[in-house]
Amino acid sequence: MTSIASVTLEVADPAAADRFYSAAFGLGDRLRLRASEAPTSGFRGFTLSLVVPQPADVDALVEAAVRAGATTLKPAAKSLWGYGGVVQAPDGTIWQLASSSKKNTGPATGRVDDFVLLLGVEDVKASKQFYVDHGLAVGKSFGSKYVEFAADGPVKLALYKRRGLAKVAGVTPDGTGSHRLTIGSDAGQFTDPDGFTWTTASQSASV
Repeated sequence: MTSIASVTLEVADPAAADRFYSAAFGLGDRLRLRASEAPTSGFRGFTLSLVVPQPADVDALVEAAVRAGATTLKPAAKSLWGYGGVVQAPDGTIWQLASSSKKNTGPATGRVDDFVLLLGVEDVKASKQFYVDHGLAVGKSFGSKYVEFAADGPVKLALYKRRGLAKVAGVTPDGTGSHRLTIGSDAGQFTDPDGFTWTTASQSASV
């Protein structure tokens, strides 16, 4: 089964981005950085999500991110599905910080249960089939709205309608230019229907 080893964010200042991510999230090799000046504006069509055990962990991540220089897009709050908030890193990447639990069972654990890449796509069904053809197995599927792929690697992948994902993130769906993202996996090199670039994990590790 195809697995994702890492995501590479293309940023203007890798040293500054590394300082931010080390202070805010500490994700190790799952998150890589590469210098890029590729033109980009508005919503880049994806978010990264950290799923944690309880609200206290969400609050701790939000506080650490803001302290390191992030901007709050949606303050952490309870919802129908749990508890979460959204921040934007100084490099422009949008992060969802969430827990399916609405109540704390103790102090913050510092644990991240899942690291999820959510791609905002124009046609969920077509993109789902594209990824199935490239070796990914579907874990959950909700028609033309949302697809989550089964994964045994460090990074999970999910597909969402672009407009819906932008709404969840608290931004407008408009955006142009580079996604500023490369996905490292064992699926080989290709570009999906929405322009997201995949490369081999070994090549991703060398940048």
